[in-house]
Amino acid sequence: MPLFAVGLSHRTAPVEVRESADFARAGLETALRALAARGLGPEGVVLSTCNRAEVYLVADSEHAAEPIGQFFSDYHRIERSTLSRHLYCHRGVEAARHLFRVAAGLDSLVVGEPQILGQVKAAYAAAQQQQATGAVTHRLFHAALTTGKRVRSETGVGDGAVSVSYAAIGLARKILGNLEGLNVLILGAGEMAKLTGVHLSTHGVRPVTIVSRTLPAAEVLAKQLGGRAAPWADLEAALADADILVTATGAAETVLSRTRIAEVMRLRRHRSLFIIDIAVPRDVEPDAGKLEQVFLYNIDDLQGIVRENLTRRSTELARAEAIVTEEVARFASWLQSREILPTVVALRQRFEAIRLAELERLAPKLSGLTPEARARLEDVTRLIVEKLLLEPTQQLKSVSDDSLVVSYADALNRLFNLTDEEKREAERRTPGSTVRRP
Repeated sequence: MPLFAVGLSHRTAPVEVRESADFARAGLETALRALAARGLGPEGVVLSTCNRAEVYLVADSEHAAEPIGQFFSDYHRIERSTLSRHLYCHRGVEAARHLFRVAAGLDSLVVGEPQILGQVKAAYAAAQQQQATGAVTHRLFHAALTTGKRVRSETGVGDGAVSVSYAAIGLARKILGNLEGLNVLILGAGEMAKLTGVHLSTHGVRPVTIVSRTLPAAEVLAKQLGGRAAPWADLEAALADADILVTATGAAETVLSRTRIAEVMRLRRHRSLFIIDIAVPRDVEPDAGKLEQVFLYNIDDLQGIVRENLTRRSTELARAEAIVTEEVARFASWLQSREILPTVVALRQRFEAIRLAELERLAPKLSGLTPEARARLEDVTRLIVEKLLLEPTQQLKSVSDDSLVVSYADALNRLFNLTDEEKREAERRTPGSTVRRP
């Protein structure tokens, strides 16, 4: 059964497309159930973060890429023609390589950011809870998490600007210069808001103001940051005082419209307002950036900082990529053995069936044999079958070239006319194989 990774990310899709393809909006469990209902394969995991939406599927068909893409389109109600140009597809070992790089933070908007590893773990846990995982996805995601942990502990790729929030502060410093003494308002009280506040506090800004729809959450975060919390009803007043606004609410819809920002700017007597919208979906209506003295940046505007990080971390990136390559090789070896084992098992079952059929056909002629002689005949014929298959089996398992393994397996299937049903039955009998759930 082939492994597929189909998705889109900040590398292939603009923020408005990523917003529309957010699996987390309705919950990963809902997405997993919808994916299972398509009947595309027995194992599936849905990964959804601020900057990516991906499906990892162990498929029933070699041609599952298009149906998975159609699932994206149907589930998110996006025209297939619009979505197709943004989707990528990886298969087999390359699907594993992609996931391992994702888990290691090497495919993130800010390379090395640590949050992605927890998000990969959460996606896997959600699929487990929905009983959507199996042997391949278990091995795949455990290996991905191992890769991510190794990269974090064995390299310095996570040093410096390791999160979107940190990069956002870098952007503010690049444009505003010294941040000391500025008033900062953070809209939201989640993890992204917390990280942003922590980074800001190291730059000498005034005590940060936290505004959230849930005042107790804002108060908890404000206490942690040494700032103050304000109720949602006081948002306009807080906006009027702010020099920097960071929005990270996680709301499903726009929080601040152009009209609302325009009203605030009148209260500010058009004093400039620097806004960094790091939420996906975006918190601030894009047209607000067209207002005079409003400087609005969203998550895609962090790419320049990412490129700077890449330059500084080139040596560490090479070490991280080497770890990924090492872990991919291990997974590829395991996956290769899985691909050939069902064919080998099916072939053994075919030979055994032939042996038993011949013994049954000759039963009348063998009726005069003593029980001891009959048992000896059973042993001899079974040993003949095992010895005939021993060398081919060992040779198949020793092949290191993935394409050659597939070619050999295909040749055996054709030469012995092994049916799909025989191979599925063999896979069910293979230790660690995928078992379809009812």
